[in-house]
Amino acid sequence: MSDEPTRGGAITGTPSGLFEHYCEHEGCTAWGSYGFQARKAERARYFCYEHRDDGERIIGRSYTS
Repeated sequence: MSDEPTRGGAITGTPSGLFEHYCEHEGCTAWGSYGFQARKAERARYFCYEHRDDGERIIGRSYTS
């Protein structure tokens, strides 16, 4: 067995690097630390603390402080 990667093989494992998610609320530029995904086939959407209720509505519940 060789330690060299195979050509054309599938990439496995966790991608390396930093993923930056910003709030998707219109006009907000804060860090989107809360991720929401209604169905597995959809991409996750991210919202900041102030706008996380937008994300809660995506998954069908409402967060009230």
